[in-house]
Amino acid sequence: MAIAVTSPQMLADAAELGQSSAQKIILAAQDAADVGGFETADEVLERRKLIGRITSGSKALDELLGGGFESQAIIELYGEFGSGKTQIAHQLAVNVTRPEDEGGLEGETVWIDTENTFRPSRISQMASALELEPSKVLKTIHVARAFNSHHQMLLVDEALKEAEKFPIKLLVVDSMTGHFRAEYIGRGALAERQQLLNKHMHALLRFGDVHNAVICVTNQVLAKPDAFFGDPTRPIGGHIVGHTATFRVYLRKSKGGKRIARLTDSPNLPEGEAVFIVTGDGIID
Repeated sequence: MAIAVTSPQMLADAAELGQSSAQKIILAAQDAADVGGFETADEVLERRKLIGRITSGSKALDELLGGGFESQAIIELYGEFGSGKTQIAHQLAVNVTRPEDEGGLEGETVWIDTENTFRPSRISQMASALELEPSKVLKTIHVARAFNSHHQMLLVDEALKEAEKFPIKLLVVDSMTGHFRAEYIGRGALAERQQLLNKHMHALLRFGDVHNAVICVTNQVLAKPDAFFGDPTRPIGGHIVGHTATFRVYLRKSKGGKRIARLTDSPNLPEGEAVFIVTGDGIID
């Protein structure tokens, strides 16, 4: 299926083939995978019954997202430094190991770390709070440090290999745009940056579809100095990230250690807000 839906140019580059050979291989794969194209809406409804959800630990945040972080979707968490993005990702990596009736998917995690923010000690804390064995939970998280944007994109291919050996049900990219922003500077590099981000996002979406996994990506915000009304921050990555993410959640700090999550984009849910707290034990209402 992965070969059937790729472009001849991408396959030719990856496998070092001629364009015409790549085209023949793709046509054969399309026959074998039966990429028929159209299906009726009731068939789509049946397929959507397979979608799983991971709890965030906060009922209010889960309700905002229609019951938790759903599989076969990209959930983008964006906000300023310290707004709780990485904390939620850590909590999901613990919760995904739990049975389905406890808000998990009995699965494992691939974590692509671009800014050295993954903390095993935090996982141990959160696991202990849920009476899970920290050493067992730590063994289910496969972490890779991405050193630049090219490496970050390659790690999605590596994640596909991991998913053949382990039941990967959560893929975290923390943060998604940091390297792209640092490497493609100025207006001249913008088109190339957006093109690569688009490719990266679609590879993540394909991983979620193939493995029925939750894709959680974090993103930073830029201050928009010309905004006189409303919130002067906006997520990095522009329309490419905005259109490809299935759910976008804006996180911000509030008084007394509270965090406010605002659902800013979703295919089927209304905009809304939820309040949660980040504690030593993890994410709670």
